[in-house]
Amino acid sequence: MATTHDDHIPVLTEEMLRRLDRPGPRYTSYPTADRFVEAFGPAEYRQALVQRATGATVGGKAPLSIYVHVPFCESVCYYCACNKVITRHHERASEYLDVLAKEIALHADVLGMGEGVSQLHLGGGTPTFLSDAELERLMTDIRGSFALAPGAEVSIEVDPRTATPQRLEVFARLGFNRLSFGVQDFDPEVQKAVHRVQPFESVRDLMASARAIGFESVNADLIYGLPRQTPESFRRTVAQIAELRPDRIALYAYAHLPQRFKPQRRIVIEQLPPPDSRVTMLGEAIAGFIAQGYTYIGMDHFALPNDALAVAKRQGRLHRNFQGYSTQPDCDLIGLGVSAIARMGSTYSQNAKTLDEYYDAVRQGSFPIVRGLSLTRDDLVRRAVIMALMCQGRLTFESIEVAHLIRMREYFKQELDDLVELQDLGLVELSDEAVHVTATGWFFVRAVAMVFDKHLRADKVRERFSRII
Repeated sequence: MATTHDDHIPVLTEEMLRRLDRPGPRYTSYPTADRFVEAFGPAEYRQALVQRATGATVGGKAPLSIYVHVPFCESVCYYCACNKVITRHHERASEYLDVLAKEIALHADVLGMGEGVSQLHLGGGTPTFLSDAELERLMTDIRGSFALAPGAEVSIEVDPRTATPQRLEVFARLGFNRLSFGVQDFDPEVQKAVHRVQPFESVRDLMASARAIGFESVNADLIYGLPRQTPESFRRTVAQIAELRPDRIALYAYAHLPQRFKPQRRIVIEQLPPPDSRVTMLGEAIAGFIAQGYTYIGMDHFALPNDALAVAKRQGRLHRNFQGYSTQPDCDLIGLGVSAIARMGSTYSQNAKTLDEYYDAVRQGSFPIVRGLSLTRDDLVRRAVIMALMCQGRLTFESIEVAHLIRMREYFKQELDDLVELQDLGLVELSDEAVHVTATGWFFVRAVAMVFDKHLRADKVRERFSRII
């Protein structure tokens, strides 16, 4: 049972926040996606699917999850680091759905028809760029090849600027039971600076409609560190979100990487809040949400105590996948659409990142995989260690030793020695049998997990990642 993380507000000093403010992975996978290689392609992915279909995977067949990437947006949000296509030409969606249907069929050809699915998520881009009829077509195509299990989590990311209460009713009719609203910030000046204007009142009314319709979960995403944000303005946004009482809140740090993400070049760098302000925003947001009765799940996620994610945390059943924290057990994940990432057995893979490459591959009857990875024995050991820390906050040596036939203190001698520094900071407690993440350490769990990342230890190049704070 993961009962080790208290929901009282820990002591998060500014000195501690600054000391741990460094780039690091979010560990939605290990190894992380930047380690994928082009030597892993369509043939290797097909083989992983065959192994699932024939039951040749170690430990039996895992539950199945599907992620669909819809890349289109009508306008660009300057902070965005997603794979997207900015267009007002909605007719482009029809061609995309044609190719998605072919990609779905490619999977059904290998896995067989009617494979059970316990989790389906539509992300982007802006999935609500699709019309009601197009969303219905997509869901019909998915259900034509896969069987959504009773009680499956079926979620969609919603842009409040392109949704109405009537549209939410359509989503419910199509089987969606979870909504995630992209809010980011309610301050008008911040919204103008990032080119995403959406009044508080419109989000408030949509959330009220979603509850009246009966969605199981309504989530909200926030970002701190955006241009023109101040501790005072973000304090207001935190209070407004708490007033709306979404079931879950994701609080992300803005990563300014204009050399990698072209839209970010439109952000005026002088308008970005200084490090001291970012630290204050994070500390006050954490304190604010906990004071409002939210459970801190981990990393940057909060949930109301009766939400399934909070219950899973209390019971030690948290998991982590490419969408973040989840109540679902370790799933095989099919990624559909341009740039989508998959996990199949002990492999990871990613689809082509441009529409032309994606269309060409699928139309030729090939999986559009352009890179991926087959995990080594060491990768699997380290993944188990990192996910135990990220999800349960406790690494029990015996469980890893039995599952992977290693001796923890020999295999991870240097890593365990390095954890002493984090123990001195009050982030972990070390014993002969376990590593225990403290209540304070839970807010910096990425830093704890990074100690066991072989690739980070080898190259020390971390600028490709967002900052922990």
